[in-house]
Amino acid sequence: MEFGLDTFGDVTRDAAGKLLPQDEVLRNVVAQGVLADQVGVDVIALGEHHRDDFAISAPEILLAHIAAQTRRIKLGTGVTVLSTDDPIRLYQRFSTLNALSGGRGEVILGRGSFTESYPLFGYALDDYETLFEEKLDLFATVNRGGAVKWQGTHRPPVKVGAVYPPAGPQGIAAWIGVGGSPESVVRAVRHDMPMMLAIIGGEARRFRPFVDLYHDAYHQIGGTPKPLGVHSPGLVADTDEAAREAAFTGYKALHDRLGRERGWAPITKDGFLHEVARGSQYVGSPETVAQKIAATVKALGLQRFNMKYSAGTTGHPVLMRSVELYGTQVIPRVRELLAA
Repeated sequence: MEFGLDTFGDVTRDAAGKLLPQDEVLRNVVAQGVLADQVGVDVIALGEHHRDDFAISAPEILLAHIAAQTRRIKLGTGVTVLSTDDPIRLYQRFSTLNALSGGRGEVILGRGSFTESYPLFGYALDDYETLFEEKLDLFATVNRGGAVKWQGTHRPPVKVGAVYPPAGPQGIAAWIGVGGSPESVVRAVRHDMPMMLAIIGGEARRFRPFVDLYHDAYHQIGGTPKPLGVHSPGLVADTDEAAREAAFTGYKALHDRLGRERGWAPITKDGFLHEVARGSQYVGSPETVAQKIAATVKALGLQRFNMKYSAGTTGHPVLMRSVELYGTQVIPRVRELLAA
C-alpha cells in the first residue's frame, strides 16, 4: 500500500489575503515535495494545467528540482494531459528524470478535465477521444523499448530503431487516470496499466462497480490486475475544526471560480461539510482523515491513495502543516488500521 500527495500548484493567498505570484507558488510546491519525502510520504504527484489559478504547466521541471533534494519519494504527474502532448517527448522527459532520480519517475496519463491545452497547442476538441487513444497507443509502443513502428491519423508515421535515452527494460511506470466512465476502465485493462480513479465528490463506495469492472475485464482476458489507486481532495490539521475552516475558505474560492465557468451553483458551508462527513473530502484531524482513508482503501481494495492536499487558495503554511501531519501521523495510523 502506497500513500501519495497531489497538487496542481493551486495559486494560494498570503497572510494578508493577497494572491501569490505563480513563481512563488512553484517554489512553494518544491518545498512541499521535499517535506513530503522527509516525513515518509511515498509519492508526490503534480498535475498539469494552463490557467491563472494553477501554477504547474511543466510538472517534470518541478519534479527534477524535487528529485535533486530528495532520496526516496516517487515523482509523478497527476495528470499528464497526453492528448495535447507528444508521447515520444513525454517518454524522453521521464526517462531523463528516471536517470537523474534513480528510477523514481512515473506518469498518470489522462485527457484532463480542463480544455485550455487544446487551443494552446493547436488541437481540436472534436478530436478529444481519438487524440488520447492514438497518443496512448504510441506512448505504450515507445515505452516497451526497442524499435518503434507506429502509424496513426493525427501525426506522420514513426519508424525508428529506438528512442533515446532508453528508460530500461521495465519502461516508465505509467498509470491511466479515470474520471468515472466504463470505457476508460476498459482502456486501462486493454493497455495493461494501473488505474487511478479520480473521486472528487460523493461517497467513494459508489465507484465499486468500476473496480469490479476492472477486475472482471482482466479475468476475461486471463490477465493479472494491476494496482488500483484513488485521487481525492483533503486537508489535515491539528483539529477537525481547524482543518474544516482552512479547507472551506480555499476550496470555496476554487469551486466557485470553476462554477462560474461551468454553470455550478456556489458551494455552501453546509454542502462542503456534508462532503467532509459523507463524501470524498478527506478533511480533519489526523485520526479523522486516517479513519476515512482506511475505510476507502478497504471498500475499494486499493493499492494506493493520493490526497490532493492543495485546497484552492489555502495558504502555504497550512499546506506544509498538512503535508507534515499526513506523513508523520495519518499514514502510520492508516497502516495500523489496515493491519488490524
